[in-house]
Amino acid sequence: MNSQSAEFSRPAARSLSRVTAARWLRRVHGWIGLWGATLGLLFGTSGVLLNHRAVLKIPAVKAQESTVQLPLPQPAPATARDLGAWLQDQLKLDRPSIRAREEPAHGVAWGDRAVTQPAHWQVNLTTPQVNVQADWWDGNSLVTVKRSDNNFFAVLTNLHKGVGMSVGWVLLVDTVAGSIILLSLSGVALWLLTHRARAVGYVLGGAGLLATLLLGLRLL
Repeated sequence: MNSQSAEFSRPAARSLSRVTAARWLRRVHGWIGLWGATLGLLFGTSGVLLNHRAVLKIPAVKAQESTVQLPLPQPAPATARDLGAWLQDQLKLDRPSIRAREEPAHGVAWGDRAVTQPAHWQVNLTTPQVNVQADWWDGNSLVTVKRSDNNFFAVLTNLHKGVGMSVGWVLLVDTVAGSIILLSLSGVALWLLTHRARAVGYVLGGAGLLATLLLGLRLL
């Protein structure tokens, strides 16, 4: 009698263990989903715009462009990076991403003569809302500044691509990407714990993985 009770208790214990594991996974799945829900909506919306704007010619992403020439301060900036810092202050940009490039003076062929091209600086200041491109040639007292002000949908697109964002935003997006991975894994685990027809799941999961790999190889 005791041996029969032990035999019956083993399946019951296994069933209880599966129920406990499934309950725990549901809680983890729900909290992870809650963390990624808001940014997931942002990335989903901007992803649709990015995915279909060329084919469907969605005119949502727009930027208003303007070009001006600004007089350099005295004394003039010593480096392209200093020029970027000065422009940031003049244009009141909040913590933009700054890229600077300095091209030294060098000789170039111009017709049948050799001339010296003066030093050239290029500076890009980027935020999700604004993109600024500055050009300055050595000897000029003015710097040419081209500014693009993005509309709401363009800002969403820049947030999606991380354009002009800080390291903190990149790390935050990494947590969202990690949550998607964990949601996928916990979802598969929940399905295995709560469904008996596992062969169908293996076929569907394998077909999806194969289709993804084939599409990825085709795009390479």
